[in-house]
Amino acid sequence: MQCPTCFEWFEVAMPGPDELPTEIDYDCEICCRPMLIVFDSDGGWAKGLGD
Repeated sequence: MQCPTCFEWFEVAMPGPDELPTEIDYDCEICCRPMLIVFDSDGGWAKGLGD
């Protein structure tokens, strides 16, 4: 996963198929900025919050 603020890469475990789709509030491990991680059957991506 790539942070939408600092663009650094980090890993997040994908939820199981029975939990999809889902959204997770998450703080970047590098810059600590908040983001929303969205998981669906196609994978996951991060959206910045407060932008």
